[in-house]
Amino acid sequence: MYAERVTPSFRHRHLLGIEGLTPDEISFLLDLSESYVELNRQAEKKNPVLRGRTLINLFFETSTRTRTSFELAGKRLGADTINMSVQTSAIKKGETLIDTAMTLNAMHPDVLVVRHPESGAVKLLADHVNCAVINAGDGSHEHPTQALLDALTIRRRRGRLEGLIVAICGDILHSRVARSNILLLTRMGARVRLVAPPTLLPSAVEAFGVEVHHDMRTGLADCDIVMMLRLQIERMQGTYVPSTREYFHFFGLDDEKLKVAKADARVMHPGPMNRGIEIDSALADDITRSVILEQVEFGVAVRQACLEALSHGHPELGPKL
Repeated sequence: MYAERVTPSFRHRHLLGIEGLTPDEISFLLDLSESYVELNRQAEKKNPVLRGRTLINLFFETSTRTRTSFELAGKRLGADTINMSVQTSAIKKGETLIDTAMTLNAMHPDVLVVRHPESGAVKLLADHVNCAVINAGDGSHEHPTQALLDALTIRRRRGRLEGLIVAICGDILHSRVARSNILLLTRMGARVRLVAPPTLLPSAVEAFGVEVHHDMRTGLADCDIVMMLRLQIERMQGTYVPSTREYFHFFGLDDEKLKVAKADARVMHPGPMNRGIEIDSALADDITRSVILEQVEFGVAVRQACLEALSHGHPELGPKL
């Protein structure tokens, strides 16, 4: 079963970001994810391609959706899945990231899923272990599996990515989700618009091949997809917006602002949501416009696909015969 399902379309040792992936590799992961969407909707959800292998979730930041979906993905693939609590680990006692990597490596895990508040920390850890590493979000750098699940959600709704107009709105500056989505969507032929106040945009952002707007009504005009981002107060040093009330007035998504998008435009949000700050609560819960819960559902399938694809890059991760 394993040999039939996985082809040499993904040869990377790790999944540290969208940067470095080709359109064919992205399509391969999305296609593989599709099979897991269907499997996860059945009564029997297991495909034990990682039976007997060990997956460690190492999260230096709190997470609900990402950690839970990786845990579920690992268990449905038959892996022995461990959630490592940083709050009670030696890291809190002063152990360095490299020491942590070497300690875990000595236990011979097969896959490490890592989230860290500093950009580049996951790559540093990956350089010191023998197993596969998946970046579950590092600082403001990248969050590749989130971009993949967003792309899968869009593709299932629209049938394609190429040629679509996608508006990414809000705190672009601090968002690893935005960066990974920009890389993936532009690589797959979508037209990406960034909509945010100047204080929440990185410098020289146009170099990413995107359009930049400072007004929601012009930025959302004729869009197919509106992707809202959380205002990341915890990453802000200083004042980036006058107040959350004023921010919602100008940049929060509501029915009135959404009217300028296409009539069948769909609303996305990676979560967690700040209701009444970046998105109106009624709109977030409107199943005729919002696909936020679909993003959560497809997150499990995408993470299953990534785990299986990486196991091909590590022959030792294949199923035991």
